[in-house]
Amino acid sequence: MALQAGIVGLPNVGKSTLFNAVSNSAKAQASNYRFCTIDPNVGLVDVPDPRLDKLAELVVPNRTVPTQIEIVDIAGLVRGASKGEGLGNKFLANIREVDAIIHVVRCFEDENILRDEGAINPVSDKEIIDTELQLKDLEAVEKKIQKTEKQIKLDPKFKVELEVLIRCKEHLEKGRSIRELDLDKEEKVAIADLFLLTDKPVLYVANVDEASMHTGNKYSEALKAAVKDENAEVIIMNNNIEAQIAEMESADDKQLFMDEYKMTEPALDRLIHSAYRLLNLYTYFTAGVQEVRAWTIHEGWKAPQAASVIHTDFEKGFIKAEVISYDDFVKYGSEAACREVGKLRIEGKEYVVKDGDVMHFRFNV
Repeated sequence: MALQAGIVGLPNVGKSTLFNAVSNSAKAQASNYRFCTIDPNVGLVDVPDPRLDKLAELVVPNRTVPTQIEIVDIAGLVRGASKGEGLGNKFLANIREVDAIIHVVRCFEDENILRDEGAINPVSDKEIIDTELQLKDLEAVEKKIQKTEKQIKLDPKFKVELEVLIRCKEHLEKGRSIRELDLDKEEKVAIADLFLLTDKPVLYVANVDEASMHTGNKYSEALKAAVKDENAEVIIMNNNIEAQIAEMESADDKQLFMDEYKMTEPALDRLIHSAYRLLNLYTYFTAGVQEVRAWTIHEGWKAPQAASVIHTDFEKGFIKAEVISYDDFVKYGSEAACREVGKLRIEGKEYVVKDGDVMHFRFNV
């Protein structure tokens, strides 16, 4: 699944440095001037999962393939972006296409790194981005209100849709994001075609100085306080150190480097897992001699939908799925052993896949 998380923030907050660290397929240019990133860089990011490693240890396949998330490095927004300031319209269009937002906020002092907004103020920086996204959403909602008002004259059923749109408009005019409005599934139908920027789930990255990478600092604490009612997570990291770790090819070198900085794992792993949770994603596995592989699905998907991420024909011709829970596979050590003790289940089209299921699909096209 090509699910995307877009990295956004003001210029020179560490977005491209973070992208360089998380991406294992492309390196973004990181420079100390505005609009260094003009076209969005896209990279595929492996989702670290110790369960995949354990399955590979048991099966000893020819190859092991992790699941991935697409990370998009979107150029720095500036005040006035919603009105086209800088390269605003282009950047906002790029954000509209992603599934979730990773909002990088500067929480460090460095006189050598340019800053247009004066003294370091993560809360103000966050609000600048929020305001630009809200203004762009308000523009989209107002246009649809005008369209819906005309449709009501022909068909009264559009009245319900108009009521939702008006609620969204009033909410945005108060400087609030749509994700805070708590629209239910039916209400969201009214705005589904707008792909509103402030309706997307968001994860904040507090880019701190090296001394604060474990504890945070006054800036990251201020950011946490500012987003406490958003049901959003704040990840504290030093983007430069994470980029250095990512550049190392030797696992031993990485471990030595992390030991030096008293790190139990790269902060990037926490970031990727948080982004995965943010999108309500699950992982299921296929395990055989040829490969052990992780696959990404949405929480709540049934077996035929899960099969479709391997190939659309698997969903069309779905017959049944052979399912072993991850814990059972590890406990008994192999598919054959699980089958012998009755831990391999045959599930049909209505089976809701669980996170960690080890699956084999039977299909006919």
